[in-house]
Amino acid sequence: MKITKESFGKTANEEVDIFTLSNNNGMEVKITNYGGIVTSIITPDKSGNLDDVVLGFDKLEDYLKNPFPYFGAIVGRCANRMAKARFEIDNTGYKLARNAGANHLHGGIKGFDKAIWKAEKWVNDKGAKIMLSYSSPDMDEGYPGNLNLKVIYTLTENNEFCIDYIATTDKATPVNLTHHSYFNLSGMKDKNILNHLLWIDSDKFTPTDKDYIPTGELKDFDGTALDFRKQKALGKDIELMEDGYDHNFVLNNQGEFAKVAELYEPKSGRRLVMFTTEPGLQLYTANAFDGKTVGKKERAYEKFAGICLEAQHFPNSPNQPNFPDVILRPGKEYKQRTIYKFTVL
Repeated sequence: MKITKESFGKTANEEVDIFTLSNNNGMEVKITNYGGIVTSIITPDKSGNLDDVVLGFDKLEDYLKNPFPYFGAIVGRCANRMAKARFEIDNTGYKLARNAGANHLHGGIKGFDKAIWKAEKWVNDKGAKIMLSYSSPDMDEGYPGNLNLKVIYTLTENNEFCIDYIATTDKATPVNLTHHSYFNLSGMKDKNILNHLLWIDSDKFTPTDKDYIPTGELKDFDGTALDFRKQKALGKDIELMEDGYDHNFVLNNQGEFAKVAELYEPKSGRRLVMFTTEPGLQLYTANAFDGKTVGKKERAYEKFAGICLEAQHFPNSPNQPNFPDVILRPGKEYKQRTIYKFTVL
């Protein structure tokens, strides 16, 4: 196991670093302290060939110019959408930055995906680790409270990429963090993920309105294109969806750490197994891509180029009292753990 550190360039006024975590199996993860972005995950296929299995850019300047795909970033304070960019805590109303029409998305105009995080690195018997730290000030993008965050990325010898989140606050505030990598297990040998097979341990989803805001209902998806209880190709039913998959699944793990999803790409033999403590999983199939975003190795990312599997609480939770609570209060600690484990079949 080892970690290396290099310069990744600079923003208008701050230097940015990139770290490479590698294990003895040939797996390698590159992480920058700009937005906590995972820029690359290199892992072997069934023949031992190494490929990069996440979308992104080669240079920092491209991340600065193209922020909205959220490639590989830490997303917060609140992942996903907040209706009308507002919420209440203890009868006090708060207005958030609007960056998705009249709504708030993924932490606002300058969320955690655009922050410069302090980074520390070390290697121990549990793997190669990067700890990113950031302090979000009171009323940052409209959120109350000074929020102190740590996100620990770990690469193990078992080809597990682990993400641990820890946060504390001095005022009650919503916290719902997630990771936003777009996976393509073919290593982009296929331009889309429609042949990938997906299984999700879920019986329900949270229906939304036309702006992707949940209605508050937890709905069974028996007999619909959203049913992934038996592993199936993403392309099998995607045409039955109006514009691809962009849905929050209600996981059966009851908030306990458990295996919740499995993604398999038959040609390469790569399999991604996902574990999390979170009650929800946002499935997104890069529906908005249209070939205009040019990523690593000058590849144009077309519609369905990658798949996001975002462990989270449900969207708009502060405005839906029947959803699991996302309010972090002083004296309490927010903790989340998500693992993406890579194997081959």
